[in-house]
Amino acid sequence: MSTAQSTAQSTAQSMAQSGDKPLPLAGVKILDFGHTVMGPSCAMILADLGADVVKIEPVPDGEPTRHLKGFGTGYFGYFNRNKRSVAVDLKTPEGRDIARRLVAEADVLVENFAPGTMERLGLGAEALARVNPRLIYASLKGFLDGPYADRLALDEVVQMMTGLAYMTGPSGRPLRAGTSVVDITGGMFAVIGILVALRERERTGRGQTIESALFETTVFLMGQHLCYAAQSDAPIPPMPERVSAWAVYETFHVADGRPIFVGITTDSHWERFCAVIDRPDLRDDPEFRTNNDRIAARPRLLPLLTALFGGLSMEDAVAVCERARIPFAPIARPEDLFDDPHLRATGGLMATTLPNGVRTALPRLPIHVAEADLAIRRDPPRVGQDTRAVLAELGYGPAAIDSLCDAGIVVADSAPDSNQQRLAG
Repeated sequence: MSTAQSTAQSTAQSMAQSGDKPLPLAGVKILDFGHTVMGPSCAMILADLGADVVKIEPVPDGEPTRHLKGFGTGYFGYFNRNKRSVAVDLKTPEGRDIARRLVAEADVLVENFAPGTMERLGLGAEALARVNPRLIYASLKGFLDGPYADRLALDEVVQMMTGLAYMTGPSGRPLRAGTSVVDITGGMFAVIGILVALRERERTGRGQTIESALFETTVFLMGQHLCYAAQSDAPIPPMPERVSAWAVYETFHVADGRPIFVGITTDSHWERFCAVIDRPDLRDDPEFRTNNDRIAARPRLLPLLTALFGGLSMEDAVAVCERARIPFAPIARPEDLFDDPHLRATGGLMATTLPNGVRTALPRLPIHVAEADLAIRRDPPRVGQDTRAVLAELGYGPAAIDSLCDAGIVVADSAPDSNQQRLAG
């Protein structure tokens, strides 16, 4: 092993430590050919779990989502932490040679290009299995194999075609969900497949191709509605017009007009709520005795609760719900999460410096794994931030790397690496 490879290996191992404990995927090498959300979210989860993830970006400007505006402004900075960036031109023989040399040492490859793209580059699953038979090739697409396989798909497209958008908006106004729920969930299903394939490889010694798709992911999410439809003689109403299974599952407004969502979904909830507001008459009213009774009496019940909450401040309404131990939530905007007391107390948002220098705090992976601290170890990288280091690990000398840079085959960011300060700290 060369000095550069030895140094890189020790650095990667130290980066994948949680205190004195290795993270669950420490030692697993991932190549992230992903773009936008689906592929990068999959690779980010693997990176958070401790894998060494090398993000492969196009030259000279890197992944296009780095430069998106509007709703896409947050894509790159959120889904690419804990990764190293290599910028390489895969349309050149030299660039493809770099990719194959990376594949030879990798455990997993993640890609979500349009159908046929990786094959045209000579980097399809079949070709790369000859380079590395142990490689797990994760292909994330719009559709699994079938009549739709060659179609292009987006998160919003499959929300429309599966009924999810229909269920989200009121009648006649299909509405996409308020985040990239299908892209992210599709990435999560890919992670499940990758973990299964890694486990299988322990038994067989061989890699395999695993697939995840936006359309099938959304169909899975719609399963509860399909099960409902199978048992109903009438068309399923969208969620804003549904017949609720619970008597109180509503948004109310407090005295200053701010909204709060309240759920009273069991008879125990109702009894505790009535006790806290000192209304035994409501508890004992025969029309309100059970949940189903209260559903039938909603025309009478909801105006009573609307008046009750309308006379409370938000602080008092929250106190009532907490004392009654019923589900509730003041209606928040995304930016309100920066000051959420629970997230502040638990470290649910992690300090992050974005490639443009903006310092913020972004969500931690929402799982606990024993004593592992699934924290941010690397801020989302600049374009080509790690090109020189990764090429050195592959055995390229300084002169060869300079030549590749001069030819525009790779981009190597020469700015100081702030992640070394994070690692040292």
